[in-house]
Amino acid sequence: MGHCGKAVHGWRMISHGDAVAVGLSGGKDSLSLLWLLVERRRRIPIDYAIKAFHVEMGYHTVDHGALRDFCGGLGVELFIRETDYGPRAHTPENREKSPCFFCAMHRRRELFEMCGRHGCAKLALAHHQDDIFETFLMNYFFAGSLATMLPVQPFFGGEITVIRPLALVNAEETRRFAAKKGLPVQPPCCPSAALGQRARVREILESLHRANRKVRPSMWGALISSGLATLPPEPDFSRLPLPGEPEED
Repeated sequence: MGHCGKAVHGWRMISHGDAVAVGLSGGKDSLSLLWLLVERRRRIPIDYAIKAFHVEMGYHTVDHGALRDFCGGLGVELFIRETDYGPRAHTPENREKSPCFFCAMHRRRELFEMCGRHGCAKLALAHHQDDIFETFLMNYFFAGSLATMLPVQPFFGGEITVIRPLALVNAEETRRFAAKKGLPVQPPCCPSAALGQRARVREILESLHRANRKVRPSMWGALISSGLATLPPEPDFSRLPLPGEPEED
């Protein structure tokens, strides 16, 4: 999937010497992302460290042994954080928020804390282009705002930067890639995964795409040309100097 490398280059996501954490849920997207970042490091003259972070949400349906074997085969250290956020999201404790919002908020907090603990200033998340579209439509329909996930997004004054190397990749591409590579894709664990607003918006987007294949390219063009800080900027594919190579004037 060359689009991953294009995104990393086009938005200057990873630099020489970076320590990059990959949020590894065990789904097709995060497994594909980890494989691609490891392979990319092998092919380019830029060195960066990669660690994998898995937040166990409390359902215990993910085969941690399979994830350890996968990471071990790539030469990547895996760190697992046990939590009970998933079941708690479906209790009266979470009366005012959706289960998806509750879990996403707490999972991200855990990932940030793991980044700080293990010295990673970059956190790579496996959100793809369809996730970006869905988030935009959710904000547009339900929050009255023009905003979505950004390919590069700093937090805490730049102490940690979230990067999304699959920003140019769609869901079908990661599905085919994971199947082709035989990645150990774990089954969905959340009982609310197909019931929330995101699932409804996904159905709308897929229906529009089936009717007209230009819908996604048109949406992407509109997003990157908006000039709004809350929407993705256009990637810059101009050549960068390699490590030790002088920059052109």
